Amino acid sequence: MKMLNLNLFTKLGLFIYLFIYPIFPKIAITQNTNVNMPKNLEYGLNTRNLKLIKDAFKEEENLKIQEKFTEIIQDFPNSKWQIKKISRETSKENLFDIKVNGKKIVNDETFFLESNFKYSFSTYNNKINNGNIKNLLTTIRNDNNKIDIIFKIPEKVLTGTKYDIDIILNEPLGDVIIAGGIISHQDGSYLKQDINIEPLASGGIFKTTRASSKPTTQVWSGIIAHPKGIISFTKSVEIVEKI
Repeated sequence: MKMLNLNLFTKLGLFIYLFIYPIFPKIAITQNTNVNMPKNLEYGLNTRNLKLIKDAFKEEENLKIQEKFTEIIQDFPNSKWQIKKISRETSKENLFDIKVNGKKIVNDETFFLESNFKYSFSTYNNKINNGNIKNLLTTIRNDNNKIDIIFKIPEKVLTGTKYDIDIILNEPLGDVIIAGGIISHQDGSYLKQDINIEPLASGGIFKTTRASSKPTTQVWSGIIAHPKGIISFTKSVEIVEKI
């Protein structure tokens, strides 16, 4: 089968991951950590307030951040962000629940973007400190949810341990032929690798891998091609020393 480059739909999932990591800690530092913070961040992203983003960064970072944000807007111009604070009485950790949705028409096909993740942070002098994205899953699909698919990828795993990555199509395939592939990304290589597309005779993607020996975040992206449509996905896995 041919090599499928990280095209529009797979890249967008990675762009959201790469864009959010630098944006949220630094935008949030400019705000008070009060009940209005989630709404302030939500408003800035939904109104495409580039000035808010620019003001949150040093001059050398501005062009890079604006470029990434502009690519998301160009590919999904109607994307909407929802940000809610999650209350945790037993922890000093602050936690946001964040969702991003959008759609795009390509060659008369409508592709839907959906991204869900948690954003955790501590506070110091009323400013966000130690921001971290957790359990990110981004999908872009054009099947109108006709494909019954489950992503069984853990939120976090221990350093050095084996873990399973299962993307399962629940419905019987019969004579249906599907194809797909998955790849992990390391720092600096997010948009430089190709996904090798192969026939999937087992009804999904099933992979066993080993976590790194040091704490980090591993990012997986892949694509499944089905007669009913195409689904691309990006998922983060947190590698930790203890759970």
